[in-house]
Parts: sequence; structure tokens; C-alpha cells
Amino acid sequence: MKHTMKAAVLTRFGGSDAFEMRDVPVPSVGSREVRVRIHATAVNPLDYQIRRGDYADYVPLPAITGHDISGVIEEVGDEVSEFAVGDEVYYTPLIFGAQGSYAEQHVANVNLVARKPKNLSHQEAASLTLVGGTVWEAFETRARLRAGETILIHGGAGGVGTIAIQVAKAMGAQVFTTASRKNHAFVAELGADFAVDYQTEDYVEVINDLTGGAGVDVVFDTIGGDTLTRSPLVLAQMGRVVTLVDIAQPQNLIEAWGRNASYHFLFTRQNRGKLDALTRLVERGLVRPVVGATYPLARIGEAHAHLEAGSANGLRGKVVVTV
Repeated sequence: MKHTMKAAVLTRFGGSDAFEMRDVPVPSVGSREVRVRIHATAVNPLDYQIRRGDYADYVPLPAITGHDISGVIEEVGDEVSEFAVGDEVYYTPLIFGAQGSYAEQHVANVNLVARKPKNLSHQEAASLTLVGGTVWEAFETRARLRAGETILIHGGAGGVGTIAIQVAKAMGAQVFTTASRKNHAFVAELGADFAVDYQTEDYVEVINDLTGGAGVDVVFDTIGGDTLTRSPLVLAQMGRVVTLVDIAQPQNLIEAWGRNASYHFLFTRQNRGKLDALTRLVERGLVRPVVGATYPLARIGEAHAHLEAGSANGLRGKVVVTV
């Protein structure tokens, strides 16, 4: 084995040109760790937020960032019995405090690592780890979404929304989502029961019309902005809001009071259990990742720029990076 690897190193906080391809040492493997040859990784809003410097206090430079891995185990530690060399795995590296996924190799604690779904390519599997784990935690642990309930998913055509629609349907919910008109057929194919064109319609009015004023049991916010302030206007009594977006501006949530709403602010944690649950849905054919664009690791900056431009350039689903 060669003892260096190629990595896209974040050398400074800034634009999508802040990465530099470098040869760096391959990390050694501890007793409860595995070394994985990365075949694919992906780009999330968290990745460009880190690159811009939004989390500068947590990311000492230079840094190897990135939060999705699909690959093959090349080495296992002395006390690892769960996996063997040659196993295909997928996982999210520890967020903050460890090497990320924009590299040829990665070493992780075995408790983070899950078996890759057999019916997915490495690119598809890499697109799923952070968003899929986040969606599962949002619906299963936080919102406790149940069969027969209703949910509004903001941003249904995006990297999180495409998975959220499918998982919510697999859990037996009725799904409302916001998407631009050109993406309505697409989100319907994923399983959405109703789509609201956020560009020309007010989702509060449309959802209240569709539900006869009853509102939805759960709102899942992947967008931010004023969705927190206005989401209670479509919530049923005892409704739950789960948001992924950190908001610097204070918001008046007075409307939530009258609905007895509960709010969940989610910055996901990593573990194998969530991925195993997702794998079962994927292998049963209930969830399929949507890969909207693919780049090689040497063009990681372009991959970032593509995601940041987002729906403006017609992106659906995830931006994936092959290693």
C-alpha cells in the first residue's frame, strides 16, 4: 500500500476555488477502526457552509472536509469483527474533529460504518449517507411520523427533499411538498401526493385549502428563510416542525403557540443504526437516491459551485463526486 493519498484540501475559507489537490499521509488504523478506499463522496449545503467559513471555529485549516463516503474496506483494526477486507460500506464521517471524505482513503470508527445497499452504485450510496441519516432522524426520532399522518416537505426536488418524500411515503404518510412548476411531475414520481408551486402560489393558502383548514401533522424545513415563522400557519393541533437550517435572525413563533406545536432543530449525529434502517428501505425498493450531477474529485470546486447555484440551474437531487 502506498502511504500517501490524493486529497482535496481546504486551504482557506472562501469561494469554490479554496481547494487544492495535495498528497497527504494515509491515516493509520486503530484497533476499532477500518480503512476505506473511497469510491464516491457527495456535496451538501453543510460542505459549502464550512468552506465559506460559517463554522470556522470548528475547522482548523488546512482541512480535508466532506461528509459522505461509499467505498470498500482495505484494512481492519485488531478488534474489528463486524467487517472484513473487501466489504462494500457507506457512512458519514464524524462531523467536525476528524478527516472528511474528499480524499482517496478514510479511516473511521467501525461504529459509524454500515453495509452499502446491494442495489446501489457507490455514487448513489454516497449521495445518501448524510441526507438519508438526517431524514431518518427527523422523521423517526424527532417528528415520530406515523402512517396516516400528513407532512409538508419544503424543497421537495432538492438533495434532502428527494429522499424525504420517499421515506415519508415508505412510512405511510400523505406527502405535500413545495417545488417549482417544472419539478411537479418529478416530485410526483418520487411519491408526493400534492405539489405547491412556491414561485406562484402561497403554500399556506394551498395547504389549508387542500386539508380543509385542518393543516398538516408535520412540517419538514430544508430551506430556512421565513418558513419557520409561517409553517405554524399550516400546522394541525399538536403539530411538529423539524428544521435543518440554522437561522441567525430571531423569529416570532407566536402562531405556534395556538397549535401546541413542537419544534425540533436538527444537526444530525452519525451512527450505523440509521443507515441500516435506510438500507432496508432501499433494498425493498422504497427509496432510490437521485443523482443530479457528477464530478471527479479534482473538480470539487465546480461541484460546490453547482450545488450553490442549486435549483437555479435545474439541479434535482444530489451532486456526487467520484474518487
